[in-house]
Amino acid sequence: MLGRKQNISNADWLNAAAQIEELISWQELKAAVDLVVADIKNKTAGKKAAYAWSGGKDSLVLGHICEQAGIVDSMLAVCDLEYPAFLKWLMANKPFGCTVINTGQNLDWLAKHTEMLFPQNSAVAGRWFAKVQHKAQRCYFKQNNLDVLLLGRRRADGNFVGRGDNIYMDSKGVSRYSPLADWSHEQILAYIHYHKLALPPIYDWKNGYLCGTHPWPARQWTGSEQNGWQEIYDIDKDIVITAADKLESARIFLREVQV
Repeated sequence: MLGRKQNISNADWLNAAAQIEELISWQELKAAVDLVVADIKNKTAGKKAAYAWSGGKDSLVLGHICEQAGIVDSMLAVCDLEYPAFLKWLMANKPFGCTVINTGQNLDWLAKHTEMLFPQNSAVAGRWFAKVQHKAQRCYFKQNNLDVLLLGRRRADGNFVGRGDNIYMDSKGVSRYSPLADWSHEQILAYIHYHKLALPPIYDWKNGYLCGTHPWPARQWTGSEQNGWQEIYDIDKDIVITAADKLESARIFLREVQV
């Protein structure tokens, strides 16, 4: 069985996905889903609730289950630094009526915050989450007078999900509930498999399961800035060419590639 995300490789994810029917049966999955649906109904009864959708594997499962529990409103956070192929997929596959909130980070912003490029530690990666996901979630929560926003965060990913009932309120007054908090990686993969959910192109790229969904400058697990540019170049060289207009490190990388 897969352990904590920080201790497993992308190959481990792919191997688990390939043998998922041997790891989790349909009956086992259905029992887990029934419990989550009941929990969502119980904890959101009489409350105005919606879910956050990112197009990642966990949010795909969350959205599918939320709709079974009667929660259909959703939101998606993006910025101006998304992979074009991923953004195209998001717009084509987002839930019906999903509200898209763009938090506005662009190349001009990145040029002023170069320390945010290709995070090499969890602290910087967490700042990306705060600046895009949390900011958009807070905006959506307040604009729609929500009582609770459901997330696809899980303990197996090392995420904070609150204590006990998997609900917590942040310092800005946003109440977040993670109904999949105790699900394993295998359960997520099994749900995707048995329900034939389409995954975005990110999971076909290098370290797709490790990196998950993210704006391209927030790409983790690169080992260095140079490697980060190489990985982005391999995915979509036009991203690097465009970034070179604003970022010296992109220009240096392109000069070395062209040598």
